[in-house]
Amino acid sequence: MSYKKTACLLTAVMTILLCGCDEDTGSIGIFPDEDALTHSSDVFKFYTRSIALDSVLCNSYVSYLGNIKDPETGTHIQASFATQFHTFENYKLPDKQFMFPLNVDFKQSDPVKCDSCEIRLYFNSFYGAGDTPMKLEVYQLDENKILEEEQDYYSNTDLTQFVKPGSEPIATKVFTPTDYTITDAERNSSTHTNNVHIKLPAEYGSYIMNTYYEHPEYFRNSYEFIRHVCPGFYFKLKSGVGTMLNISVGTMNLYFKYYDMDSPDTVYQALTRFAATAEVIQATQFESEDLHKLVDDPTSTYLKTPAGIGTLIELPIKDIYRDHQTDSVSKAKLTLTRYNRSESDEYALGIPTTLLMVRKQDMRSFFAKRQLPDSKTSFTTTYSSGYNSYTFDNLGRLISYCQHEKMNGMKEGGMTEEQWEAAHPDWNKVVVIPVKTSSTTDKYGQSIISSVTHDMGMNSVRLLGGPNTPLEMQVIYSGFK
Repeated sequence: MSYKKTACLLTAVMTILLCGCDEDTGSIGIFPDEDALTHSSDVFKFYTRSIALDSVLCNSYVSYLGNIKDPETGTHIQASFATQFHTFENYKLPDKQFMFPLNVDFKQSDPVKCDSCEIRLYFNSFYGAGDTPMKLEVYQLDENKILEEEQDYYSNTDLTQFVKPGSEPIATKVFTPTDYTITDAERNSSTHTNNVHIKLPAEYGSYIMNTYYEHPEYFRNSYEFIRHVCPGFYFKLKSGVGTMLNISVGTMNLYFKYYDMDSPDTVYQALTRFAATAEVIQATQFESEDLHKLVDDPTSTYLKTPAGIGTLIELPIKDIYRDHQTDSVSKAKLTLTRYNRSESDEYALGIPTTLLMVRKQDMRSFFAKRQLPDSKTSFTTTYSSGYNSYTFDNLGRLISYCQHEKMNGMKEGGMTEEQWEAAHPDWNKVVVIPVKTSSTTDKYGQSIISSVTHDMGMNSVRLLGGPNTPLEMQVIYSGFK
């Protein structure tokens, strides 16, 4: 064979060898058998039941006020709230010597006068009829028992403990969500925001203004203002059923007069404002009645917000791994189907948009620690109007996690399966709860969940299931022959 032919043959052989090589050297000497990998599927029954959510963490910036009755279930929800007011940094009023009333023999000890004082509770939406009359009472909070910023407040917190002991209401107000004291043109104006207008005694405004001149250091920030001047107010619904206000912000306004320092005959009318916003604490207390009838219903389960009912699911993990000890659960899927309402009602409560599934043992700490769903022990899903249901279709990691937790726990504790399960009764239980989520965009342009809070809206759904009606979970396995 000539040198040229030999070179060509070697080149061809090398080309074949190079084309057959892979940059991943981890598979050298390994020849996987595609037929050895198996997939199988099965369907398992599981059961659900309703559980009462006695309290939920109120870390929403919206406050609620009202009393409503769910037309579908007949349950009542009543809400009252407490709020603080904040002051701007380095707050200032005009020089005292130019404040009304002007005194030619001015003394720093002379009091100033507030013309009027008011609170306005602004709301963008409400549940119920706009002409429902409601009666509201306003109480001063106790300066010796402050709502603390670092403290978590739950929906069943007794807010009356923060009211001045033995105090009477500083103000009362009868209102309707639609304000009929103003004209239709004013009410429909683009600059108008629905609000409850509460008149406080003018003397209270005078007290705040005179405190400023005596102790301006109390107004340098909200911390000092709340602890030395105005701890806040408690708003309690005294009577009325049929309305729930979603209050986004409140303001306390003080109206006064002052004189032009260069022209004492010139009088200006002015106001100073303190706001109840996200900068300060707003805590809502909910009271729900007749929930036990729904919780004990064996024919279905419920989801009710804001502080009502969740659905507990007992995952059939033992059944899933029976005869599949060496297989992996690659996918598990379950669906919760909503019952249609028996009849339409213009005041029917809403449908929760987003649900959180979390292990029962982690339910309270998930919110207290401000955690996010990790797709292993906690998940979110959204309502499908087309299928009238909620679907969780990525539960394989959860089932594997719970199984491995049990097996490792039995080994480390030297326990039998029965002993370990008796010591950990909630090991295979999860709870489904309505939530609200916020999202941000990461550096790749992907939307990611940035916060999860309890859904504090007026929502209610009835779900197929219950202790007497099993549901089905679909499971796909992967394994080797």
